Amino acid sequence: MSAAESPLQDTAREAEMRPRRFAGGSPLRGTIKVPGDKSISHRAVMFGALAVGETRISGLLEGEDVMATATAMRSMGATIERTGDGEWRVHGVGVGGLLQPEEALDMGNSGTSTRLLMGLLASHGITATFTGDASLSKRPMGRVITPLSQMGADITASPGKNGSQTLPLMIRGAQPAVPITYRLPVASAQVKSAVLLAGLNTPGVTTVIEPVPTRDHSERMLQGFGAELTVEERDGERIIRIRGEAELKPQVIEVPGDPSSAAFFIVAALLVPGSEIVIENVGLNPTRAGLVGVLRQMGGRIEELNPRLVGGEPVADLKVSHSQLKGIAVDPAVAPSMIDEFPVLFVAAALAEGRTVTSGLDELRVKESDRLKVMAEALMAAGARVEEREDGLVIEGTGGAPLPGTSGTPVATHLDHRIAMSMAVAGLASRDGVEVDDTRPIATSFPTFEPMLDGLSR
Repeated sequence: MSAAESPLQDTAREAEMRPRRFAGGSPLRGTIKVPGDKSISHRAVMFGALAVGETRISGLLEGEDVMATATAMRSMGATIERTGDGEWRVHGVGVGGLLQPEEALDMGNSGTSTRLLMGLLASHGITATFTGDASLSKRPMGRVITPLSQMGADITASPGKNGSQTLPLMIRGAQPAVPITYRLPVASAQVKSAVLLAGLNTPGVTTVIEPVPTRDHSERMLQGFGAELTVEERDGERIIRIRGEAELKPQVIEVPGDPSSAAFFIVAALLVPGSEIVIENVGLNPTRAGLVGVLRQMGGRIEELNPRLVGGEPVADLKVSHSQLKGIAVDPAVAPSMIDEFPVLFVAAALAEGRTVTSGLDELRVKESDRLKVMAEALMAAGARVEEREDGLVIEGTGGAPLPGTSGTPVATHLDHRIAMSMAVAGLASRDGVEVDDTRPIATSFPTFEPMLDGLSR
């Protein structure tokens, strides 16, 4: 609660919370299609708004996070309209053609919208204020502010905990901005993308050096839109260069299913006895598909059906069957390719046979919540045996036996959609069910999660 909020306001917010108990009972069976990939959806809207002409998008994720990006781009001159279920048209203004927004840009809960749009505005002659909800306003923005300031942007942020820089913040873009060569100090696709987006409207060549590969949707899609972008591998590092003052060409984009959304159903089907499901059209970009490989290492039966390429992205239908999982030591090198999926992996580990050890996960402490701390507390409340370490969790599995579940106090999700969905999956694999304190945050990334889960359990 901020200093400006009263206890009465806080009580009112709690009254609006939507708790729910998730419990097992039936195997999961059927065929589903998860919503479009969130990372690709953000970029499709953003890059379409920077192209000259009409970009057509199908399969767009219509969650609150992506809608925050769409609203922001509209406020800066782009025409963005929905023409059907997941079908959108974007009429762009061209790189350099963004208009001054009349009001603050409300990012809701979306860290991706915030960091990528900060990059975009850093090289435009625009002044804008970014705001967000209580959860987003705690997240550190310094990692983006540092390189964008080097390019000439003037950014004034609010002080956060431990000297961090947070929302609300104001950015005054530099025009012209200065091209830089920036080595990422931490593996972050958002920071990489922010610098590349700033480079779009910066004269000369902007370079990002990536010691550890992260999701590469920005590079793939920018090339598809016609940007002069190259990727070079040298001594195990990726060197990405983009030439500024680009002219982007409108595209027709089909967004594949989000592997981060599919993750909850993959784990649920592996854990609930008798389950067998097919998840259609799942994006399997190698920089995103780490969870599938880790679950297979643990003994999970996950088959790829009809593998294909959609818009340059590898896609397949996944057939997932109940499996007895075994604990493993997860290689920290895979973390960037599954960073958002660790909360639900922790649930899988809680029911595996033996010990699962994870490390190198410092990044999880600065997500929508401190996901290491919050998941450790939530799983222990449901009866799992968990040890929290500085950079990971160690989990002693039940060997396939259901978790006891929660009684009395609901598990706290801390406004984090992935915590809520992960603990919903834990509930399906429990004896007495798991109650989460608030299901509302799920709408930020997966508005149809609950009805889809209920449909598989019937």
